[in-house]
Order: sequence, then structure tokens, then C-alpha cells
Amino acid sequence: MEIADKQDAPTAAVVVDPDGMVSGWSEGGRLLLGWTAEDTVGRPVTDLLVNPPPPGFPEGYGTGPTGSIPLRHRDGSTVNAVVTAHPLLGPDGRTQGHVVTIQRWGRRPVIADRAFEQSPFALGVYDPELRFLWINASSCRVITHSEEQVLGKKYREVLPEFDRTLFPERDDKPYTDALAQVARTGEPTRLITVFRPHGSNYANAWATSIWPVRDTEGRVRAIANWGFDMSAEYWARQRLLILNQASGGIGRTLDVIGTAQELAMTPVPRFVDLVSVDLFDEVLHGEEPPSVSAFSPGETIRLSRAAQHSAKDSADRAPGPTNPVTHRPGSVAARCMATGRSTVELAADPGQGGEWAFGPGLAADPVHWPPGNPVIDESIAADGLTGRITVPLRARGALLGVVTFSRLDRPEAFTADDLILAEELTAKAAVAIDNARRYSRERSTALTLQRSLLPQGPPVQEAVEVASRYLPGGTEAEVGGDWFDVIPLSGARVALVVGDVVGHGLHASASMGRLRTAVRTLADVDLPPDELLTHLDDLVLHLASDLQPDSHFQPSGESGATCLYTVYDPVSRRFTLASAGHPLPLIVSPDGTRTPVAAQPGPPLGIGGLPFEATELELPEGSLLALYTDGLVESREHDIDQRITELQRLLEHSATSLEALCDTVMNVMLPERRTDDAALLLARTHALDPHHVADRDIEPDPAQVPRARKFAVDQVDAWGLEEAAFVTELVVSELVTNAIRYGEPPIRLRLIRDTSLICEVSDASNTAPHLRRARAFDEGGRGLLLVAQLTQGWGTRHTTNGKTIWCAQTLPQPEPH
Repeated sequence: MEIADKQDAPTAAVVVDPDGMVSGWSEGGRLLLGWTAEDTVGRPVTDLLVNPPPPGFPEGYGTGPTGSIPLRHRDGSTVNAVVTAHPLLGPDGRTQGHVVTIQRWGRRPVIADRAFEQSPFALGVYDPELRFLWINASSCRVITHSEEQVLGKKYREVLPEFDRTLFPERDDKPYTDALAQVARTGEPTRLITVFRPHGSNYANAWATSIWPVRDTEGRVRAIANWGFDMSAEYWARQRLLILNQASGGIGRTLDVIGTAQELAMTPVPRFVDLVSVDLFDEVLHGEEPPSVSAFSPGETIRLSRAAQHSAKDSADRAPGPTNPVTHRPGSVAARCMATGRSTVELAADPGQGGEWAFGPGLAADPVHWPPGNPVIDESIAADGLTGRITVPLRARGALLGVVTFSRLDRPEAFTADDLILAEELTAKAAVAIDNARRYSRERSTALTLQRSLLPQGPPVQEAVEVASRYLPGGTEAEVGGDWFDVIPLSGARVALVVGDVVGHGLHASASMGRLRTAVRTLADVDLPPDELLTHLDDLVLHLASDLQPDSHFQPSGESGATCLYTVYDPVSRRFTLASAGHPLPLIVSPDGTRTPVAAQPGPPLGIGGLPFEATELELPEGSLLALYTDGLVESREHDIDQRITELQRLLEHSATSLEALCDTVMNVMLPERRTDDAALLLARTHALDPHHVADRDIEPDPAQVPRARKFAVDQVDAWGLEEAAFVTELVVSELVTNAIRYGEPPIRLRLIRDTSLICEVSDASNTAPHLRRARAFDEGGRGLLLVAQLTQGWGTRHTTNGKTIWCAQTLPQPEPH
């Protein structure tokens, strides 16, 4: 009996009786195995098997399809087939035989065959050696080969471009290796592969899945894959990734060159192969960029190459020096800067129409080019370029320079989306560069202001030898408010001051200038350190209240400061200090041992209502004093006590000059990338020769005035200062007379020979004299006026026991040898 079958479905139907003999044979059997009904009917069904029959054949194959069973073809070949047995039941329900269906292993049913062929996705099946078994029409279009051309051939032979990765820098696995891995491991995988179809200038991105095809025993008999073109989504995602990288990678520093380098490095190599950033010199120096209208149409534009990065450069390559570049009139860069519009140049026309801008097969709505783009310029190929985008660098209405994005090694032509990406990157970098330029200008202004407010050189005095250093924070940090000062005082004394204003920038520099001026003013009044800090505290409170914003002005910065004010007297070798929240000084004795400072810092300036305490020490001659700001010792890696100990260790080796010691301390203590400014003031104490000091008690009797005059003249003559005798005799007479007449005993006269000749008269009264204008017939009132006119300076110094009136005469300096 023959059972008919469809010509396009070569499935054999065989009827087998209970004895295992063939009793029916379909036309499909002839088409599949070559045997006719005459050849097979009446013969054992096992004669069709190449190998001995499996146990229970064919009865045991009634539950479903078998695995691959080799059958004999009439021409002697072997046909791998899937065999399924279905029992034939009689009226009584007993089995009267079997209907056995035979299908070629791997052959698809018709409906599956058509679904496979008509799928919009690229589908393929390969044997474990990666030979082509089947591919559908979509796959044929992708690989530009027909099914007949590739069947039986190995994947690597047909598609060698899939045997390498298009972007080695991403560590992508070649697609052929992924197929081989699935064949070897039997584990499915999914991946996105980027490849350039044969004959295309565009790289397409495909989402693919690869899985093993197993038989009923679980053996891998084939490898299947499918994929679809997701280029539009993939490249859009790549652009977003570049923009995301730019958001965190461009503008990390407030440095113009560094920001330009970040712009140059961000799109390489994902987007382009070479980026150049050219800026006006004014931008590099923190100045206002020139106006575009300042350039005439025929004028050459001169810029500086601030950054350049290519795919061949190392990622950690440090920015090089800027080099001058010129853009001649009519050049693309000059035209872009003049018009403010970007230009895309292509070495060749990749196609016609609006859609070619997106590459073949991209499922996206067309983005049309802006007017004038793209420009087909074959001359750029002579420079090794396949395309170039030139974008003017503009921020806040100002032109800062120009940026070029170039492709060299990749043939992909720029698209309209690429132009949008280049302009987005440039716009973000332009704002960051302009911020860096403005910061550079403000920092330079603040630094100039601060340096102008700091001492330009040590004042003339003999009490101490001094050396100082000030270093602002790194280029990424704003200028702070650290400061120091050396102030000569009356009685050959000297004040050493160091302070730190809260905050950074111009506000801190201006506040520092106010405090330094206030300290100098209060020092001229000769206030003790604790009283001076009290007055300074009140001043900071007033400054804070003055800076309260109104409806139109909001100041930047904070109020508050710390200050250490010290006074050293070379006559008594007494060192007096008071601190307002500032680190205490370090003192090293001449023998190199540390002198402890048993003092308690007071509150920072600007708190108000809390007292400051003064501490007094007697120092041996040659002691080293170190006053510093917290920027010298603060560190994120170490405890501040450890840093102070390290500073103390450096100071103990102070045999070298103070200038050299300053350099050593700053080099060792400060990191290369510091975030705060630091000030250091070193002083080595001197003691005044006892022979340069003469004093005498004065009885409160006007008759003592001539004796005081004689004492002063004799002492001046003994010092060899005969030229100063007349003025000294006159001022001593006036000051002693005033003390006897208006002061209270005890009265004391002291003469000090230092860089100047100092005359001091002390008494127990707290009443301070003052200058007044005497009328024509007044008998008194002219003494202090004479003292002020005849000397280079005079003043009053209040003490715990009264006051001291002093005046100083400048002495001629010895001629240098």
C-alpha cells in the first residue's frame, strides 16, 4: 500500500506489520531514500538500517521522534533521519502494526521553512565545525552571499572580516570566536557585534544570539544564530556614553590648558582619531578674548594650540607646551570663527539623499544637515583625513578659539548626528574653559592683591634675623587669606605676626589686607598682645556686620580669622605671645632642643566676648622662632600632630641660613598638589649688647632735669654719637620735665642705641600726653611739638606700671666695606 506525500515535504511514511515486515511505502520514501514500494514491501524494516537495530525497534519509538538514525539510501549513501513510530490499532484495540515516519535529520517542515526564510532577522545554522547548513534571505543580504554560495563552507572562509574585532581598544571578541565558543562549550550567548559590511564605509552594530542545537541525547549537532541591525540605537547609545564621559571628564580642573586637554582626549578613539583645540592667547592668560568684529575679513587669525590628542597618543600623556598656529583668511577655521557656524568636510561623497547621513540599514528618522554642510573636499585626503568637523569654541557670547575633530584611519563618513555630538562636546568644554579663564583671572588678581599686601622685604631692625615664605594653593585652589608681618616697635622691640582669614578668593585677600592694616595700626599704639587681639576681635565682628547682605548685594566668602601676635624685646630677651585660634609658635633653643610653649590659644577672631591670654617667656640669644599657618601642617594623609612633629624635626637642624631653612621646610612639608596656601615666618633672636643700654632713676624734682640732661649727653658722647648730643639733650629735657610735672613717681630715663637712638622716660601715671597747638603768649605746650619735629618718631607705650614716652633719632649707617 502506498501513502501519498507532498513533493515539497520529503517525509517517508512506512507501514510495518506486527512481524516487522514492510507492508506499505509512500512516495516520500522514494524521494527520501530512493527505494520504491516494489523494493521494500515484504522485506524486514530493519533492512533499511545501516547499523544493527536498536532494542525494541520500531515499537519502542512510538513516544516521539528519535535522535539521528543512519538509514541506507538506494545509491549506497547514508541518510541521517529522525524516525517516529505510531501504532495501528484494530477494532478490538489491539496493535496490528505501526506507521513509521521518516524525516531527514535537520530538515525543516514547510511552515517552519517559510518562517525561517521570510524572517526579517538574519538567521543561520552551522555544523559544529562552523560550516554553513542554512541561512535565510536576511542573512544573505547581510553577508552579500547567496545560500548556494556558502553551503558547506566554513564561516571563517566566507566571512574573514568577522574573524577580527573592529575596535581592538574595547577588547571585543571576534564574532567567529563567539560561534566557536558556543560549539565548544554548548553554552548559549548573546552579544553586540560591530562590523563593517563588505563594500560599505559604515560600521553596523548587530544584536545577536548564538545557541547550540541538540539531539534527544543532548549532543550538539549544530549551532544557530540570529541577529538584527540595531545600528541607530547602538550609535545613539555610544554618543550618549561619550557625552556622559564628557560630563565627568571635561571641566574637572580650573585650568585652561588642562580643560582643553580633557576635551581633546574625551572623543578619542570612540568618535574620532584626532582632536585639536586652538585658543586665543588672551584666554590662556585669563584675559578677555578679542571680539570677533576686531578681525577684518582678510586678516590672519593667530591662536595657540592648547591641546591635541590622537588615537596613537598615550592616555596618560601630559599636556605639552602651547604652540602658535595661524589660520589664513578664507580657511575653514577662520570662516567658522567669523560666522559662528560649524563646518563638516568629507573627503568623498558617501551617497545621495538625506538618509545616507545615517549609514545603511539604520532605523532612525532622518536628521537633515544644517545649511552649507557637508562640504565635499577631496584635498583633505592628502592630509590622510577621511573627514573633519570644525566647531567654533564659544561661551557666553565670546569666541575663545576653534576645535577640529578629524577621522584618519576609519572610513566612516561623518553624519549629521556626529556634527550634533561634536557641537555638544565643544559647548560643554567652552563653558568649562571660560570658567577656568575667569578663575585664572580672579586668582591672579587675588594673588596680586595678596602679594602687594604682604611685606615686600624685611624692615630695618636688629632684634631678630628673619626669613619668610608664602606659597598659594595649587592652580586648582583659590587664593587664601594667609599672611604674616614683621613690625618694628618702640624700645628696639619687634612684633612677629601670622594669621589666616577664613575663606578663599578676593574676599579673603581683601579681608586679610584689612586685618594686616588693623594689626599695624594697633601695634603702633603699642598694645600688649592680649589687648591687641581683643581690639582685633571687635574689628572682625564689625567687619562681619558690615558684610550683611542687603537686597542688592550678596558678598562671597565667610568672616572670621585666626591670628598669632608676638613681641620680642632684645633688651630683656622676653618673648610675649597671644593666640586667637592660631597654632602656637615652635621655639628651638640654640642647642637644638625644643622650648615648650605653655600657652593656651584663645578663640578665633570674630567670636566675641571671650578673653585672650598673654604668655611671656625668656629666651636665650640665638633661639629660633617658627610662626606658620595651618596650610603648612594640615594633611589628609597624616595627623596634624605628626606633621607638627615633622616640622619640629626640620627646625632642629637649623645650622644653615634661615633662607635655606625656609626652602627646606616648604619643600618637605608641602605636597605637590596642595589645596591651601601656606605661610612660614622664621626668626632668630638677637640680644642687645648691655653696653648699648643706659638708664637712670629720676627724682620727681625739677632740679633733677639738668642732671638728666648731663647723663644723656655724657652717654651719647661715650657711644661716639656727638652729632646727636644737641637733639638728645633737648628731648630729654622736655620729656623728663613733663614726667616730673604731670606724671607720678617712680620716674626712669633709659637710652638705647640700636639702629636708632631711642630715648624713653617712664612714670607711674596712666595719663598719656598729646600734641596741642600753643597760642602766641602761652608759656607751655610746646615741648612735645619740639620732640615731634626734632625726632623721626615718638609715642606712648602703656605698661602694667604706668606709661613710657619714647622718641627715636635716626643714626647714620656705617659705610659698607
